[in-house]
Amino acid sequence: MTRFGKLTLIPTPIDSESKLNIEALELLRSAAAAPEQNLFLVEDPKPARRRWLHFGLPRETINEFIYFNEQTSNNVISDILIGLKSGKNAFLMSDAGLPAFCDPGVNLIDRCHLNNITVTCTPFFNSISLALALSGFNHDQFTFFGFAERKSAQREEFLKNVMMHEKTSILMDTPYRLRSLLESMLSIEKNMGKKREYLLAMELGKKNEKLLRGSIKSIVNNLPSEGKPEFILVIRGLCP
Repeated sequence: MTRFGKLTLIPTPIDSESKLNIEALELLRSAAAAPEQNLFLVEDPKPARRRWLHFGLPRETINEFIYFNEQTSNNVISDILIGLKSGKNAFLMSDAGLPAFCDPGVNLIDRCHLNNITVTCTPFFNSISLALALSGFNHDQFTFFGFAERKSAQREEFLKNVMMHEKTSILMDTPYRLRSLLESMLSIEKNMGKKREYLLAMELGKKNEKLLRGSIKSIVNNLPSEGKPEFILVIRGLCP
């Protein structure tokens, strides 16, 4: 049975002079050495070519670029998924900044999750925007609720407000309260009668990074049995 490939987001500097993160650079160099096994997704032709060469990556790989933007995404997304399912790895770069953050990459991330294709990212400095990008949830508008209240009475009311909020939402808490937080949300959701979809992003940017996406019940059932991971919880908005 063919193992699925992986989709990796490649954040790039927002200015035109800075160098690419060394881990991302080495990953792309390795992938460029075997173009038949990899997919290189870029936003627009001229900026992508210019930055690729600026980073010192091989010129011949430019011929392998797949242009993935607002105009092309609907036409190429099926072929990208076919490639990933055949075992190819894909690398998504925007013109500048974090791919899949408020851009068409959101749809590709969503489709990857739905098809059990792993998504990840090379090092990025902002865990909140990274969790949103890796969620595949629409986040044209989102709300950051910060850390959950600690006192029980305030905590329950806080969580109710979060779970009733219509926009995509971000919630955090201390690692040792992860399971109790999710179990509280599961109980509240049952009483509310309104199910939501969630992404639990654990240990972002680390070797033991793990993403769990689905219902709150499925996430609770698949929590690691050991450890107290740093995490961010993203709740999908009620509107697609």
